[in-house]
Amino acid sequence: MRAGQRSELVQIQKPADGYDDFGQPVIGWDKVIDVWANILHRTGLEIIRADAPTSIVQASFRIPFLAADGVTASMRVLCADGTAYNIKGVLPDRLRREYVDLVCETGARDA
Repeated sequence: MRAGQRSELVQIQKPADGYDDFGQPVIGWDKVIDVWANILHRTGLEIIRADAPTSIVQASFRIPFLAADGVTASMRVLCADGTAYNIKGVLPDRLRREYVDLVCETGARDA
């Protein structure tokens, strides 16, 4: 994959559970890696959840193969505009080992 095909710098994050000063559980996110990605938005779905319309956006983030080492479906992708996409699947290019597609969505359960 040529460098020109990666158009946006994104951050891959993993869940980070911890505790605040009062010992209460706090759920947050830790940075794993900043990486350039090619983003392809697949669809925009409108569904009804609890009698309220919810918009779901599906996207694929193509990142370099080596940058995806250790990336799992429990992580998320954070874009420069602040939009967080939950990773639903990690699809490597097994033939040439040049890239990995991260199948993601946002909107259903904002992270």
